[in-house]
Amino acid sequence: MNEAKASDTEALSVAGIAVKGRLVLLGKRYPGGALGEKWEFPGGKVEPGEDATQCLVREFREELEVDIEVGDFLAEGWFRHNGTSFRLCAYQIFLISEQFVFNEHSELRWFAWDDIPEAELAASDAGLLPALRTILHDRNQ
Repeated sequence: MNEAKASDTEALSVAGIAVKGRLVLLGKRYPGGALGEKWEFPGGKVEPGEDATQCLVREFREELEVDIEVGDFLAEGWFRHNGTSFRLCAYQIFLISEQFVFNEHSELRWFAWDDIPEAELAASDAGLLPALRTILHDRNQ
């Protein structure tokens, strides 16, 4: 696994990409805030003292109350939020359970890659789509 690390000039965020056949899991955020009612790949900011894997495990427990296994590094992108530059690293994740609790999301849905509502996707995650589509489409052929 290509373990992502934060640098002195940018913060690190991670996204967990759950795939089921030709479908990918997205969560729709509750209304309010910068990401209100946007679809996203679950994940979040890596906190001091944790690595990308630890962050994904923590974020899935906090946001959805499910355990995961973290797989391969898939892709990366960059975005700015409130004046801070972020490196966003996407990892394939494997859900141990699908008994979700909606702490941050109003809805979770499995989408075919071509059906992802890009206009309603968080801008940070939208930047990952071209690479993810290529990588995961090739794996599922």
